[in-house]
Amino acid sequence: MHSTRRIALATAAAAALTGGLLTFASTPAMAADSFKVAKADFNGDGIGDVAASAPAAYVNGHKGAGQVVVLYGSASGIKSTQRSTISQNTSGVPGTSEAGDRFGETTAYADFNGDGIDDLVVGTPAEKVGTDVNGGTVAILWGSKNGITGKGVTIHDPAPSAHDFWGKNLAAGDFDGDGKADLVVGSSKSTLYLYRGGFTTSGAYGSLSTVKPPIQSGTNSYPYGPLNLTAGDVNGDGRTDLVVDGYETKTDYGWNTNYWLPGSPSGLSGSSAKALKPGIITGIGDINGDGYGDIVSGAGWDGSLEDGTKVPDSADGGKVNITYGSASGPASTIGITQNTGNVPGKSEKGDAFGHELDLGDINGDGYQDLVVSSPAEDISGVSNTGMVTILYGSPSGVNTTSGMQSFHQNTAGVPGSNEDNDLFGADVKLDDVTGDGKADLVVGSYENGGNGAVTYLPSNGTKITTSGARFISCTSAGVSTAGAPLFGVNFAD
Repeated sequence: MHSTRRIALATAAAAALTGGLLTFASTPAMAADSFKVAKADFNGDGIGDVAASAPAAYVNGHKGAGQVVVLYGSASGIKSTQRSTISQNTSGVPGTSEAGDRFGETTAYADFNGDGIDDLVVGTPAEKVGTDVNGGTVAILWGSKNGITGKGVTIHDPAPSAHDFWGKNLAAGDFDGDGKADLVVGSSKSTLYLYRGGFTTSGAYGSLSTVKPPIQSGTNSYPYGPLNLTAGDVNGDGRTDLVVDGYETKTDYGWNTNYWLPGSPSGLSGSSAKALKPGIITGIGDINGDGYGDIVSGAGWDGSLEDGTKVPDSADGGKVNITYGSASGPASTIGITQNTGNVPGKSEKGDAFGHELDLGDINGDGYQDLVVSSPAEDISGVSNTGMVTILYGSPSGVNTTSGMQSFHQNTAGVPGSNEDNDLFGADVKLDDVTGDGKADLVVGSYENGGNGAVTYLPSNGTKITTSGARFISCTSAGVSTAGAPLFGVNFAD
């Protein structure tokens, strides 16, 4: 989905996940999908790669300086031996690693300079800029035949005195349809900054404009603004649209609400915003194969607060809202919980079903499939161990009757074992990391008290399988285990 604290660690996890909407919603995530099998290709070899953040990692003794690990795909998937581990101390990366920066808190990707190789955008929203403690910075790191090597440029904040946490939200797409990659950057305020294409390695770009969706702004203490930005073509016009998750401005309660902003020849306009169902984490993909992007939003919180206040359009254990796309934009919406049809599991308070999600075509049938995480799921008495669920696309939309899969760390063949507060599913990604045209599953967790880990489960062309599964630990990825680095809590979208 940023300031991405994701889920509170260890004993705080349960409180964050069950203590009410506003508490949980302050830990958003990001996801964005195309109609094809998604993949970021940072080294131009035609095989998908994964950028996994460790935003709380120590770097040269600096607590919470942050790192990003790029795991390069291969015919056998991602592995720790084929990677780049990058921080602000890596040669060429703008800035310097300092305590509390949280480099990699947010990430996104696209081919910004038009060389045919994807580039990585990294947000460091807590970085001190001048006297501004949480001013924040954004950098583009250029892809190359050797992958992400550290060469990059800063995307400068055009209004540093107007907000804090510059770069706490990022989204990439072609919002004006000119064939060039654009970048949207968010901060603590509701105003979004749209950098239109024509990026060069020196940091130049085509033009800059602002967009103001109808959501609440925040402050340094409460940096609401946009909670999440998701890019995808919902109305099928060939331009990327943007879904903005935030807090509504109509009431004092500030309940979560989302808005669809259509792309246009001039970019994006907040005045064209259309309200959607709630959800902090959103993905866009064509689930029913009709040529229009479908909006999937995860409302992972419970249906009522501890004081009994009912949360609008939510359910105990969490809920996923699917709004199908059409030529006129968002159309009909359905809701899915763990009590829907034959969806694995059961809706129970605190499960956080819908905390993370992503879309990709696992079986190559032309319909986008959906993975949904419930990282606070309790299994056989193990608290907050976590589970992920896969629902397959079809001509009629998401299939909740047959074919579903679920995985946790006690599932036969999945590396590791269920442990308290593993939060398996802290982030999830469906990307083709083997080059066979089918989406594979990548799962992040809080393994070992917040060290974090990445689990790879490949597609066999028909479904996700544990044959060839792989576990990538914090240590094997070159990330220090000091403190709680949170490796794998955010994948670039």
